[in-house]
Amino acid sequence: FQVEDMIFEEKNEGRALVDVILSNQEYIGEMNAGRDMILKVKPGKTYLLRIINAALNDELFFSIANHTLKVVEADVVYVKPFETETLLIAPGQTTNGTFDNSTVAGILEYERPPNFHHSSNSIKKLPLFKPILHALKDISFATCFTSKLRSLASTQFPANVPQNVDRRFFFTVGLGTSPCQTSVNNISFVMPTTALFQAHFIGKPNGVYTPDFPTSPLIPFNYTGNPPNNTMVSNGTTLVVLTFNTNVELIMQDTSILGTESHPLHLHGFNFFVIGQGFGNFNPN
Repeated sequence: FQVEDMIFEEKNEGRALVDVILSNQEYIGEMNAGRDMILKVKPGKTYLLRIINAALNDELFFSIANHTLKVVEADVVYVKPFETETLLIAPGQTTNGTFDNSTVAGILEYERPPNFHHSSNSIKKLPLFKPILHALKDISFATCFTSKLRSLASTQFPANVPQNVDRRFFFTVGLGTSPCQTSVNNISFVMPTTALFQAHFIGKPNGVYTPDFPTSPLIPFNYTGNPPNNTMVSNGTTLVVLTFNTNVELIMQDTSILGTESHPLHLHGFNFFVIGQGFGNFNPN
């Protein structure tokens, strides 16, 4: 059953489509007739949760009622541990968190000790503690949470941020018309039929890619204001070719073309230093 089929049925047949969040491919709450996924835990033990957001276009909050989570890793990189009552995970992102189950929570079921004699009915009468999540557009919490993601740098193992920059790039990220394609600097990437590294190392890039990707937008505009009159994008397999061991400063500017988007971005195969972030249009001063 394809997404296109679901959209067609909703628009043309008036069929009400289910829109729910799954946990490990299971419905949660009323959609599952009360048969929620239950994690059996023991008092006093510390558990590691690996939370993965596979919800495509939705950022998600995750919380365990009456518990504090300690974030220790994000996207396969250990971070300086910090405590939070709620996780924010973006589409495709993985976050590892630990919790000490020393208090009561609704989605956890504590294993009963051998001398436990209460009936199952008395257990069902216990109050259900539900997590208190943040508002859908709680920008302040989201900003505060992401600012806590810091490296494990120390005096013994410092984070050696490059002091000299060899190349500078300014990339705008957003959507464009023809139809609704994602683009960087108004170019939508076309997947090649030959591997890029293969074409590079055999010395035959012609017909596979061109090394002329713009280092900044060709036509600057108000990136977070009203969309420009022309929202069309060009298509191509264009790259930035860098000399090995080049120090690069990359500015990523989100845009509001055809609507706002919020997705995690990575530089494939690289870790990098985040040295600044903010709102609105980037101001170098």
